[in-house]
Amino acid sequence: MQIHSHRIPLHTPIPRRFSDRSFPFLSPPPLCSRPPRCPTARVLSSSRFLEAKRARDRLATACVSPSHEIAEGEAETSAGSDDAVPLSPSFGEEAEAKRSGLSDQSLWGQMKEIMVFAGPATGLWICGPLMSLIDTAVIGQGSSIELAALGPGTVLCDYTSYVFMFLSIATSNMVATSLAKQDKDGVQHQISILLFVGLTCGFLMLLFTIFFGPWALAAFAGPKNMHIVPAANTYAQIRGLAWPAVLVGWVAQSASLGMKDSWGPLKALAAASAINGIGDIILCSVLGYGIAGAAWATMASQVVAGYMMMAALNKKGYNAFAISVPSADELLSIFVLAAPVFITMISKVAFYTLLTYFATSMGTITVAAHQVMVQTLCMCTVWGEPLSQTAQSFMPELIYGINRSLEKARTLLKSLVIIGGILGIILGSIGTFVPWQFPYIFTPDQNVIKEMHKVLIPFYMALAVTPPTHSLEGTLLAGRDLRFISASMSVCFTLGALLLLLVSSKGLGLAGCWYALSGFQWARFFLALRRLTSPNSVLYTEDLSHYKLHKLKAT
Repeated sequence: MQIHSHRIPLHTPIPRRFSDRSFPFLSPPPLCSRPPRCPTARVLSSSRFLEAKRARDRLATACVSPSHEIAEGEAETSAGSDDAVPLSPSFGEEAEAKRSGLSDQSLWGQMKEIMVFAGPATGLWICGPLMSLIDTAVIGQGSSIELAALGPGTVLCDYTSYVFMFLSIATSNMVATSLAKQDKDGVQHQISILLFVGLTCGFLMLLFTIFFGPWALAAFAGPKNMHIVPAANTYAQIRGLAWPAVLVGWVAQSASLGMKDSWGPLKALAAASAINGIGDIILCSVLGYGIAGAAWATMASQVVAGYMMMAALNKKGYNAFAISVPSADELLSIFVLAAPVFITMISKVAFYTLLTYFATSMGTITVAAHQVMVQTLCMCTVWGEPLSQTAQSFMPELIYGINRSLEKARTLLKSLVIIGGILGIILGSIGTFVPWQFPYIFTPDQNVIKEMHKVLIPFYMALAVTPPTHSLEGTLLAGRDLRFISASMSVCFTLGALLLLLVSSKGLGLAGCWYALSGFQWARFFLALRRLTSPNSVLYTEDLSHYKLHKLKAT
């Protein structure tokens, strides 16, 4: 920094990156026409005289120097002290590092940090599909009919659970907000009311499975596949017993994530996956209970996981077993926050349900092949979910923070999309290679294997684009562009459903259905990319009034 000859800096210079926006108390005084006259002291000690001289020099400099140099060259003096307290460069660098996170790193540095941040969270997304994939692999070794029955059975047990993802979103948001206010009582209250909502939804789903499960499975399977309904109903009825534990566990898991703890939930889900895998081998392969044994193993693992997540929350000083009935206003606040996410998840679940429905109508062999491929797809796509979580963690400060920088936000998005693209190619290659070269892992039936091989190309196309799509949609969530996400997903579902109907009517088989799935995924990618690169997106516009949360009440 260049110093004028008439000016002597009295303090350690503040680095140029610390502007008056970062530190409002360093804002320079207004410029004046000439230096003000300073009062004359009669008798001063040496220290008092030095302080008065420093004050006089600062006032004079403020009147004759450019305003930005004052912010760069001087720091505030602590009130009542004899000496100025400088803001050291090391302190400034530490504060800047804490504030910026990934934003000021190089592209390669950002990519490494993203992988480190997203790594532990990956396990949280893998465990759920892993349980269903274990069921698929074990059941497929015994009976093609029971393998086909897993199709409608997992739709009723797994796909419908995604409808309640709004519980996770609401819990993470409300707990994080209360923690930001250092309101521990508020955190406990939010957890208690959300546990009540989760428990209520869990018992309602349990009753729905008991009384309406057979009807739903029969309607889903169709008259040509009534022979698989008894096995599918056995699977759904047993797994339905875990509904309350599943949704309560989701609330506890999301509360821990809102407290920035991913290891507690990860340990719980790792233990659940181990229980599921061992239980499947013992109950199905050794004792020969078939699809009922797989259901019991999965149900037991979900109950254990729910309890462990609540126990992990108790260790943080919160009572995960305290339940409170929410008021009408509290229910409304949960709805306003979760409604767009609910619409998005409903659209996804509905499309995958339709996909399985049309595959089921093509016969037992076709639906068995579809079950293997769709479970493999779900197992691979969850590896991209942590990219969405990373965007939601780091983007808000760059978009809405005091030191907002849309340029840095765009750079961060570039890193996320690059990682997503590389990850998509890797996952697509591995996910396609396994059922192509090692189909006997899932089934020895040659007819099922032949149907699996027909969908390898659209399978790869759908899987490769999913991780970068997660990066884009996570950025939209971070920018609170929830109305667009829900609207675009509804459009994708409508067009995808029409395409599935056309493919089915033309008799294009399972491959046609999977090409429709590929189109659904690519449409999500291009719509999100177009939105984020438009001049009115959250990454370019300075007017963010359209993305305020209170605007979402009509969504």
